[in-house]
Amino acid sequence: MAAASSTSTALVSAALPAKRATRLATQVLLAVAGSLLLVASAKTKVVLGPVDMSLQTLAVLGIGAAFGLRLGLATVMLYMAQGAMGYPVFQSTPEKGIGIAYMLGSTGGYLAGFVAMVAIVGWAVDRGWGRSIVKMLGAMLVAEVVMMAMGFSWLSLLIGADEAWQFGVVPFIVPDLIKVALAAAAVPAIWALVPKKG
Repeated sequence: MAAASSTSTALVSAALPAKRATRLATQVLLAVAGSLLLVASAKTKVVLGPVDMSLQTLAVLGIGAAFGLRLGLATVMLYMAQGAMGYPVFQSTPEKGIGIAYMLGSTGGYLAGFVAMVAIVGWAVDRGWGRSIVKMLGAMLVAEVVMMAMGFSWLSLLIGADEAWQFGVVPFIVPDLIKVALAAAAVPAIWALVPKKG
């Protein structure tokens, strides 16, 4: 997972053990912990309608920024696998269904968008963008737009474009921009506290 230089690693790479077996075990534990964070963030919600508001976008941005591409993707995919197996890990589960049936419901596009979101942010931090608030903000805004576009597209198929825009995009624009700004500002600030190697 280590990148070519000290400026092109995710936050967590600075703390991972050097020994391969210990490093792998630590990454597994981090992926599990990250998936539990996603569960907790999903259950912190404000009921709005077809799609409720939660802290999940902030959690996904944070996981991508802290873990990088590979570990970030592994973490989000572990979370998706837990949901697909029927565990009540998603927002409004089990009351609105569980498993694959829930994943194909109104929030299905946003769930798929989380995978794209963590990939974009993880890719960016693996290239050292996490040390620059401007680059991090740009990457996170792109990730946010892609995630929302995927969510909107899927929701449009279910309830129509007008209602999908009204209930699945508009209420989230300002809150999600605030989350993006917070996450983008936090990453370089945390990097500034990490001692430089060598």
